[in-house]
Amino acid sequence: MKVVVVGTRGIPDISGGVETHCENLYPRIVAMGHDVTVVRRRCYVTDNNRISEYKGVKLVDLYTPKKKSFEAIIHTFLAVIKARRMKADVLHIHAIGPSIMAPLARLLGLKVVMTHHGPDYDRGKWGRMAKLVLKTGEKWGTRFSHRVIVISTVIADILRNKYGREDTDLIYNGVNTPKRSESTEYIESLGLEPKKYIVAIGRFVQEKGFHDLIEAYKRLDIKGVKLALVGDSDHPDKYSEELRRVGKESGVVFTGFIKGEPLNEISQNASLFVLPSYHEGLPIALLEAMSQELDVVVSDIPANKIKELEEGDFFPVGNVDALAAKIEEKLQTGIKHRKYNLTNYNWDHIAESTLKVYEQVVESGRKKERKK
Repeated sequence: MKVVVVGTRGIPDISGGVETHCENLYPRIVAMGHDVTVVRRRCYVTDNNRISEYKGVKLVDLYTPKKKSFEAIIHTFLAVIKARRMKADVLHIHAIGPSIMAPLARLLGLKVVMTHHGPDYDRGKWGRMAKLVLKTGEKWGTRFSHRVIVISTVIADILRNKYGREDTDLIYNGVNTPKRSESTEYIESLGLEPKKYIVAIGRFVQEKGFHDLIEAYKRLDIKGVKLALVGDSDHPDKYSEELRRVGKESGVVFTGFIKGEPLNEISQNASLFVLPSYHEGLPIALLEAMSQELDVVVSDIPANKIKELEEGDFFPVGNVDALAAKIEEKLQTGIKHRKYNLTNYNWDHIAESTLKVYEQVVESGRKKERKK
């Protein structure tokens, strides 16, 4: 089976939840004996990942302008044309913005699978026109895709209530079991000590709520406990610049984008993981923190309220006083390692479930051809 993947910025080592999802998923599908090509946005390819193949996954780079308002649409348009020329058996579109091209893909005769990673139009960074495009992408992707994968029950409910689509496939995001880090060299280079800092991970965009976390940290004035923010902004803007300015004034440690051993080390040695988001699909950063057996504090938005967490892990989203109180409560209770049941988030199971969707789409197409 030949699968072409679009909608992601690309793999490997390109920041983003969808990118992490694809980086873990598609090598496994290749290992099952299938041909997978990920179409990358050339503007995110660097000298470090300028390769034509990653763990058996073929990589094709296409032009796109690095402009947040329309880079996804332009790139997906070009990628759909490319997929048609490649005679893909399945075109898999990730995220609702790129899914605005689902009707074009159908018109070209492609079998389309869409993964809905979350209602991106709820994000604060988008203006009115961009939100309209995203909502249109959700609508068209839901209506014109042969199958729709959702990563949470919250998204399944959205598509059922808004568009009457009852047959979505629930396949969660996944998480890898981390290797225990033997070194603390990286965190020490940042001025951090094991179990004496709070960590938060994500892109510097308003809906992640890092401004609330910095304000809560300032109000607590905790001696001996630092705050480390892991991540950066894709497109530098006033929000990310202000976040850095205020954070540095408050003694926050900024790491930039990191992956691999540095990310593993800084996550593993934290005393507490905090996710104050206003919007999520199913946060991989949270799952990764849980795989590290970290205690967590997370906002009470529906996407974060996964069954593996307890009521005492949540605070009302946007409530800085409640966030500060919850962090203080957790730290006073003492550092604890928590064992979470992460069976639902096993990447091998996710790959098998995704492949089953592909096979059903292809087989359905064959049945229609036979009837003709």
